Amino acid sequence: MTKIVKEGGKTIIKTGERIDTMNAGEFEKDIQPVLVDGGLDLELDCSDLVYMASSGLRVIQKTMRTVMQQKGQFKITNVNAEIYKVLQMTGFTKFMTVEKKKE
Repeated sequence: MTKIVKEGGKTIIKTGERIDTMNAGEFEKDIQPVLVDGGLDLELDCSDLVYMASSGLRVIQKTMRTVMQQKGQFKITNVNAEIYKVLQMTGFTKFMTVEKKKE
């Protein structure tokens, strides 16, 4: 379940446990209203995320592009070692800020 929290000028999107083919469309729909604001400081909090399919990667990439086109900031935080490895292998860590979960 996606939760969206506004903290000052920052918007935090807290993911659920999974972003896969079954729920990636719903996840994208949930965060769409946040993206129309423009000038965003957006953080994707993955502290609960344990699995992400390629459909989840697509949504994250699309979200990051939208935020950057609006001259906003985008980062992914609290990523566990497994998800970080996937983001690293797919090159995501080269073009976006990804912070590992503090153990």
